[in-house]
This record gives sequence, C-alpha cells and structure tokens, in this order.
Amino acid sequence: MKAVRLHRYGENPKVEDVAEPELTHPLDVIVRIGGAGLCRTDLHIVEGQWKEKSGVTLPYTLGHENAGWVDAVGAAVDHVAVGDAVIVHPLVTCGLCHACRAGNDMHCSDSAFPGISTDGGFAELLKTNARAVVRLDDGLAPADVAALADAGLTAYHAAKKAIPLLYPGTRAVVIGAGGLGHIGVQALKALTAAEVIVVDRSPEALKLAESLGADHTVVADGSETEAVKDLTGGLGAEVILDFVGEGGAIESGIAMLRRAGSYFVIGYGGTLNVPAIDIISTEINFIGNLVGTYNDLVELMVLAARGQVNLHTATYPLDAFGDALADLDGGRLRGRGILIPATA
Repeated sequence: MKAVRLHRYGENPKVEDVAEPELTHPLDVIVRIGGAGLCRTDLHIVEGQWKEKSGVTLPYTLGHENAGWVDAVGAAVDHVAVGDAVIVHPLVTCGLCHACRAGNDMHCSDSAFPGISTDGGFAELLKTNARAVVRLDDGLAPADVAALADAGLTAYHAAKKAIPLLYPGTRAVVIGAGGLGHIGVQALKALTAAEVIVVDRSPEALKLAESLGADHTVVADGSETEAVKDLTGGLGAEVILDFVGEGGAIESGIAMLRRAGSYFVIGYGGTLNVPAIDIISTEINFIGNLVGTYNDLVELMVLAARGQVNLHTATYPLDAFGDALADLDGGRLRGRGILIPATA
C-alpha cells in the first residue's frame, strides 16, 4: 500500500510502498482511510521537535487525524463491522490502567499514538484497536470529519474544560482562527454562553471566524491587547484559548487575561515564561490540553451530525503530500488539509 514515510528529521517525508498492516490481536481494527488530516504537529515532527518525546524508530508513517471504513476486525470486536464508517481516536489505549478506567484515555500508561509513536494514517490502511473507533452517523463522510479526530477533539476538550468558567456575561478569547481555532469557536458557541472574541493576523481567518459565530474579531497587529481590553471593560477576558502558542501569541495572550482568569495552552512551539509572583498576585491559571477523551470524541460527533461543528478543509491526494505540507508551512492553507488515498 502507499504511505507517507519520514526517513530523516529535517527532510520531507516520501510517499512509498509499504506492507499492509495485519491483525495480530483479538481487539485489533484495521481502517481503510477515507481522509487523514494534516496538522502543524506533522510539521514539528518533520522538524525534529518530537524526536525525544515520541521515541519512534525511523522510518515510519505520519498521520494522526484519521477516519475511514472498517476493513478488518479481530475476533473479539463486536461493536463495529467491516464496512462501517468510523473516526479514529488518536490513541490506541489499554483500557486497564487507572487513567483508562477514569475515562482519561489520552493519559493511558500503556498507549500508542499512531502518527506520533507508531505508524499512522497517511496511508491506505491504518491499524488501531476497538477502543479507538467511533462509528459515524450516516450523514457524515470520513473525509469531512477526519481532522476532528485530533484538531477538533483538542479544541472541544479545551472548550469543555472551560465550561464552568464561562457563564453568561463572561468572555472567551480565541487566539488563532486557523485549523484548530475555527473549530474552537464553534465548540465554545455550542457549549457555553460566553461572548467569543477571536484574534488572528489573517483577515480571511477572521472572516471565517465571524461566519462561524464569533461575536467580535480583532486583528493581531500589535494592538490586539488594547482592543481586547476595550471589549472587556479594561479588565481582560475570563478565559483565553491559545491555539497558536508561539510567535508572540503567549505574551499578548497573557496580557489579555483578567485577574483570576484561566489561560488554556493548546497550540505550542513557544515557551511559557511567567514570573511566579505574577501568577500568585493575580491568581491566574495555566491549563495544558492534550487531545481529549474517547467520550469527548463521541460528543463531538453528535455536534458534527447536528451541523453545529463544521470543518473548513482543502483536500489533497495522498501522493500530493509534499504540496499539502508546503501549503501548511507557507500559511496558504486555511482550515485543515485533508489527504485522501486513491483507494478511498
């Protein structure tokens, strides 16, 4: 089968032929990929930022936002059948550790992360397990929802954690209305009563955010902190959701936060550097976000089926991975890039 394989950090992956995955465990599920989302994490992997964290042995197949159709199942799998359309939770989890039993799948102590630590879904077939697959509503096509498997799940997970903080009359600032942020806007509008303010450098991204329900949009041109302060009566926002996490976004975002506010770190690449006395004297909170739970993904699929969360996408054939990566890196890609194998 065809797959996008990374051979060396700092060099673009190559599309090449590899062996098809095989069932080796009763709970294995093999998915024929109908769409796989391209993420900035893929850029960071190629750059080598994940070299020490993932511990993966090169070469391997990228792709951690996956949806498609069940192609084969192990003997113990009975909740999905061959031919079912499914979206794939990013992690392959054990189901037995404390985190899994508590429902915190992303913190499983014996997990694999296809596309990060094992072979992923930039391929014709992906091997996962029964705990990871969510059957799709009949009205949802795999290519249309694939990026919700990670980008959407991460945005939804952060918005869901912010619910207790966002009662009527509060404000949430979304920094970055790109591939993750445009989903975050929709999740906030679906889950909370907060007024949503979106900050981005791109006029096109701000127009998209406005069309998705943002109450206010602010151009990130150096004056965004003052603009947000003006919109919040000089106090700042109760919640900041930072989908950028680099290039000055963290510094300006913290300046937009009101006393006792909460800063959700979602995008990454930069460094959080805040004097401890500033955290204590204003009682602000910093909250990390790692994908989301299986139940989060199930709930997100309900919103998608209702039309309350939609992806803005551009599709590419799997063989055009290099073009897709270049568009993402060059800032030409709005929303999410979706790779579609010829076998989809």
